[in-house]
Amino acid sequence: MRQRHVRAIPQSLRLLNSAGSSTTIAASVTGERMAQPNASDVHSSIRAPEPDLTPEEFIKRARELKPTLKNQQDESDALGTYSQALHDAFRRAGFYRALQPRMFGGYEFDLPTFYSAMLEISHGHPAVGWGLTLASCHALTVASHWPEAAQREFFGPNGDFMAPHRGIPMGTCVPVEGGYRVNGVWSYCSGIPYATHLIAHTLLKVDGKPPSVAIVVLPRTALTVLDDWGGDLTLGMRASGSNSVRITDAFVPAHHLVSLVFHGIRPEDMAEGTPGTRLHNNPMYLGRTIGPYQANLVVPIIGAARAALDEFEETIKTQKSFYDPTLLRADDAGIQLAFGEALARTAAAEAILLQGAHRYMELCYRWAEHGDLISIEDNLRLVSLFQQAGELACDAVEGLFRSSGSFATRKGHRMLRYFSDVTMYRTHILSQTRHWAGTLARARLGRPLGVGGL
Repeated sequence: MRQRHVRAIPQSLRLLNSAGSSTTIAASVTGERMAQPNASDVHSSIRAPEPDLTPEEFIKRARELKPTLKNQQDESDALGTYSQALHDAFRRAGFYRALQPRMFGGYEFDLPTFYSAMLEISHGHPAVGWGLTLASCHALTVASHWPEAAQREFFGPNGDFMAPHRGIPMGTCVPVEGGYRVNGVWSYCSGIPYATHLIAHTLLKVDGKPPSVAIVVLPRTALTVLDDWGGDLTLGMRASGSNSVRITDAFVPAHHLVSLVFHGIRPEDMAEGTPGTRLHNNPMYLGRTIGPYQANLVVPIIGAARAALDEFEETIKTQKSFYDPTLLRADDAGIQLAFGEALARTAAAEAILLQGAHRYMELCYRWAEHGDLISIEDNLRLVSLFQQAGELACDAVEGLFRSSGSFATRKGHRMLRYFSDVTMYRTHILSQTRHWAGTLARARLGRPLGVGGL
């Protein structure tokens, strides 16, 4: 049996619910012992700002920021992102370091912990949750798939790393001595305003060969962030910091480029692990990212559903029924039905999200213990699972918006903000459930997927 350099698997995997309490789920695997790091690894590690930070405290910090986030919604939307003061608060809280390896100053929390915290932020302001989640989550990606030398350069001497990942190939990349030259414009780089880096899909052009997709990591100094986000420039997600980025003749060292096939979905790509599993001794860094990428988008939408429920409940407890002015809307049977349906859909969406995050961790640990590869179908099942959570959350918000009355359509109304945010999600390629359902069916039936060369 070949040796795998992976972390010893804990006796249990914990899921954290929205209230911050923990539910212990017995792990189905026991794991092998973690390989001991060598002396040079220990010497070169970056110390996390708070080495003893717990998941419970991490989530509590996010929950405590909700009133501030809610109070600053208008300001953040106009700015196109969250304020410098909030960014500083996020850094102090450790949000950017949640999935970052401990070797490079991160907390290396699991996905259920990360998503539980991002749900609290998104509850306060969904668009800020979108920007923060997508600036924070991709530490998992680079820690999984880039070589050690590149990771040391990305995380730097202090462990500061925040990076959007633009997954649609844009711009061009051509080989030069020692690396590549990159040029182009990348749109919708969510989380870019405070980012230290950008992860970008691009077309690699090599003479005599058809273009192929490569993924490059570029530092902030190589980027020009365009002023094309915030205010009335988009329907929703106005505070998500989804600006476009221009890159002009930027040099990328050869080891800062990798070729990922469909976000690490091919099982054979993980047979011997990844640079991340070997370097960090943690099977989470297998980086089967297509499922978690979907979850990253769904977290803010569930946050929007929570926020819409708050707004609706507050309104119906003070407004009179349209049909009977002697009744509060909260006593109207039709309003109660709309509210109850939204409550149920939001609760179901959140449960699906956290269980899906647990499932991802379980699949990674299964590989560590038994060598079981995560199949294409496994990956696509996770995508579809998280998509269903997104559908339920969207339905909850849209139902509440329709039941709120025309006053909710006025500019600046919070319910309109939440409706607009979920409508933006509805346009995303990863929210197209019917398209992805067909892809899942083809995987199940053993037919060619028709995407990503599969």
